[in-house]
Order: sequence, then structure tokens, then C-alpha cells
Amino acid sequence: ANGVARNGRVSFVRPNNPAARATSAQRAAPLALFGRGEKKPKRKTVILTGASSGLGLATLRSLMDTDEWHVICGVRDPEKMQSIIDEEGYPRDSYTIIPLELKSLDSVKAFVKKFRGTGRTLDVLCCNAAIYLPNQPKPSFGDYGYEESLSVNHLSHFLLCNLMIQDLKKSKEPRCIIVGSITGNTNTVGGGAVRPFADLGSMKGLETKSVMVDGKDYDGAKAYKDSKLANMMTVLELHRRYNESTGIVFSSLYPGCIAETALFRQKRGWFRTIFPLFMKYVTGGYVSEEEAGDRLAEVITSPKCNKSGVYWSWNGGARTTGVYNPVKKEVQGAGGSGGELFENMPSAEVRNERKGKKLWELSQKAVGLQSNPTHAAPRPQVAVYLTPLPSFFTSTCSNPRPSSLLGQTCSKPLAA
Repeated sequence: ANGVARNGRVSFVRPNNPAARATSAQRAAPLALFGRGEKKPKRKTVILTGASSGLGLATLRSLMDTDEWHVICGVRDPEKMQSIIDEEGYPRDSYTIIPLELKSLDSVKAFVKKFRGTGRTLDVLCCNAAIYLPNQPKPSFGDYGYEESLSVNHLSHFLLCNLMIQDLKKSKEPRCIIVGSITGNTNTVGGGAVRPFADLGSMKGLETKSVMVDGKDYDGAKAYKDSKLANMMTVLELHRRYNESTGIVFSSLYPGCIAETALFRQKRGWFRTIFPLFMKYVTGGYVSEEEAGDRLAEVITSPKCNKSGVYWSWNGGARTTGVYNPVKKEVQGAGGSGGELFENMPSAEVRNERKGKKLWELSQKAVGLQSNPTHAAPRPQVAVYLTPLPSFFTSTCSNPRPSSLLGQTCSKPLAA
């Protein structure tokens, strides 16, 4: 809907300026008022963290252009978000703004409570917000005592995902998405050739509340990479624990290198000038914010992405620098602009089930969640008998539920 095929994937048709968007919204109003045309279907609901800038804002615009989604904007600055929405002219029934400060567990819990107060059914949870502090000489911390990058990028999103599983289960086609990065994958150029490398070690630091997850000295760039590694490990652990029993589709993605994003605000001016050119013309990993937003919107909306436990990418696995294809007139293989959606292979560290389980348990402890193993797998189908029963009751019940007959779980006799 409202999209065109481009290089085998769906890209969204977006008006070129805010005035055009406002005119489009205003033009639709009289049609609804006088009953012309078919009744619009109810909008699906997506929570999008970090919706007021960078990749989040680009994704918001892509979703708005479909006219099919209600976006719950989880942002630090609601006034800034409202100003952007007013300027771009989005209809009132297409968004809700709820404050969300990811440095604070209390803010995450308040966000969940306010969302539930809207009465909307949650179809997709998209954890996008992130911070990157490469030039910070000393660590800063979240409100609950963990390093800020870890708190914002991983721990608070971990809590949000856990709290919203019950909400997602009410949707017909629920999805939970956490944005990943090649920097957290050591089997890529960006993650395996550029130091420091993402490495959670034994997670001693997370266990003892040290600055870094691996317990070593603070490194702002590594803290970001570690947090993205934790994001992608969390997606796979969510998949292992909840997909079969809930039907929720859990996935991650690498949207490409958005070299001009505000994520690089701490980098020096010369770097912010040279880096986009380097990524575009040397490595081939560059994507614009607009195209990256289309990519994330595709994972949110496309039927092709209704598969759990997948790390989605475009235009190659970014394991080498790109190679120019004169036929398609694009650089291919580095995850940059163009190309097609595919299921990528994350690093062995991301796929390490033993470490994924340990990260989950330590993250639970960090955010104050109690372990709940009943969600880890579907309930086994067994019969429990409180008193001896005739032989025709002794088969395993295929649909156990309480019964008043002698306290057994089977509701009727089973064939011997």
C-alpha cells in the first residue's frame, strides 16, 4: 500500500516537503466527512522509540506515508516531537506521543502504563533509540547505576520488551524488533576490522555492576558496540523463549551505515564531513536516513519479514568492501544503498546460546525482573491425578484443563 517496488523491495512514496504532507492529510478529511469512498480500515499500532530524530524520524515518515499505522512515539522530548508532527502535518489519529527516558527504569514503567491507558492493541514494538559516546573520557550512568550506553541501548529496551510481551500477544500478527548493527558483529568489516571489537567477555562487569560489561576499563566506542551485540543476542533469546508459545515474531536488522545521523554528534567536524564520503565512495556501506527509514519500516510492515529469529540486511553481508556493479549502477555487497532484503548471518558471538542465556539472566537482575521459566517453552501436555482413577482415565490428556471430577485435569474420559 502506498509503496513502489525498488530493487526487489518495497520503498515508500514520500511527498517531497512538509507542506505536501499537510495538504494530503487535509485533502483526505472531507472525503471521510461526506462518506465518499470506502471506510478506512483501523490503523495498526507500533511503538517506536527514538522517533524524533535520525533513523527513528525517517521510519516515522515512512510509516506515515502508508496511512495505515498509528505510531506511539516514545521520546525524551515530547514538545520537540509535537513540533515536528505539527510541521509535517500528520493527522491526529496517526500518532500518540508518550515521554520515554531510557536512562530511567521508572520512565520505562511509566511509559508502559501510559500506553496501556490508550486502550490500543499493540501490533509491533520497535526498539530503535540509541546513544553513541565515543569521545567521552569518563563514563556517565543511567539512573539505576549502569553505564549510560548499556542502560539506554540495551537494559531499558530489554525491560520494555519483557513488559510488553503480554500486550503483543493480543495482536493477530505481533512483532518485536530491536535495531542491530554491524559494529556488534565481528564477522563484518565494521565490526571485525575496526577496533575496539564488541566483546562481552565473561560478563563479569554486568554481574558486579562495573562500568563495562566485560569488567575492563571504560571505552565509549566499545560500550556502544557491546550494547548492540547485547541487542542482537537479546532478540535471539527472546525468539528461543517466547516465539513458539506466543506467536510473536522477534527480529533484528542492520539498516546500513547512516553516516550523517546525529548518532555521530560527538565526533569532530572533519570526521562528520569525511565519513559519509568515505562510506559512499570507498566502502560502499552508505545509506541515507530516508532509505534506512524505509528499510526499518519494511521490517515493521512487510509480510516477507514475518519470520522470527532473523537478522535482516540489504545489499550484502558487509563482510567486505563493496564492488561496483555497472549493470545496476550501484555498489554491492557492503550493506549500503540499494540491493534486496535478505536473511543475514550474525556473528558466532551473537548466536552463542550459552552466553545469550547468561546475558538474559544478568539483564533480568539488572532491571529488577524475576525469572519466569514458564514462558521459556509451551506448557507440556500432561495429566495430573489427585486420586486413583479407573483405567480408562490413565491416558495423557491432549487438552488439559481443570475438571470437577475427582480433581483430575482431563475434562472427559479418554479412549483406553
